[in-house]
Amino acid sequence: MTGLLVALGAAVGAPLRYLLAQRWDDRHPRGTLVVNVLGSLLLGLLSARSLSGHATALLATGFCGGFTTYSAFAVQAHGLGPRHGAAYVVVTTLSAVGACALGFWVGSYA
Repeated sequence: MTGLLVALGAAVGAPLRYLLAQRWDDRHPRGTLVVNVLGSLLLGLLSARSLSGHATALLATGFCGGFTTYSAFAVQAHGLGPRHGAAYVVVTTLSAVGACALGFWVGSYA
C-alpha cells in the first residue's frame, strides 16, 4: 500500500514540476529553482505535522519527491558553467534549505 501511495504522489508531483519548469526555464533555470524552493517549503510544513505513515508516503515522499528535482538541478548547474553554475548551486541550496526551515517553523506554530 505504501509503495502505491508514493507512486500516486509522484505521479502528480513530477508532471507538475515538468510543466512549471518548462514554462519558466529559459537561459536561466528559474523554473527548477522555483519548484525546488516550493517543494522544500511544503516538505518543511509537512514535516512539522504529525502525519500518518500513509499521508507521509503520499505527500512528503511521493508528491514532494516527484515535484522537486536534483537531477535537473545538477545538469542545469553544470550547463551554466563554473561561475554561473556555482552561483546557481549556492542560491538554490540556501533558498531550498531556508524554505524548508521556514515551512517547518510555520507548521510548528500554525
